[in-house]
Amino acid sequence: MTETSDRLVMKLKTGDVVIQLRPDIAPLAAERLRSLSEQGFYDGVKFHRVIEGFMAQGGDPTGTGTGGSDLPDLKAEFTREAKFERGTIGMARTMNPNSANSQFFIMFQPSPHLDGQYTIVGQVVEGMEHVDQIKRGAGSSGTVKEPDTIISMRPAA
Repeated sequence: MTETSDRLVMKLKTGDVVIQLRPDIAPLAAERLRSLSEQGFYDGVKFHRVIEGFMAQGGDPTGTGTGGSDLPDLKAEFTREAKFERGTIGMARTMNPNSANSQFFIMFQPSPHLDGQYTIVGQVVEGMEHVDQIKRGAGSSGTVKEPDTIISMRPAA
């Protein structure tokens, strides 16, 4: 699980965030994030939904929360063995459990109500202090005006 190819480096305006992917529990989602990162898909993409005390969501090239990649949606890879803790990376989806595509979210704090309901694809292993500085949105929707962006995200060298 600690292969270099299973790590991504996400550059934010305040510094680098290292993400350890979890192909052991979500091989489809881990491969999706890795391949999209290799293509530069996430470069300049906004954190369009950020809720204080909950999570920061990005990965939608349209910045609206309704977009994704041109690739087909992924089958759900839910597990009870991994938990949504601080720094956990989950795959965003619609009400359809098999609708994850390119969007992901990073937890600010544990959220056990998500356990077994969303695919866990990784964990922040370095740089959580930079995730903590992502601009927050307003209200329960967490919609962000002039949101922060992912400068780049690539597999670790």
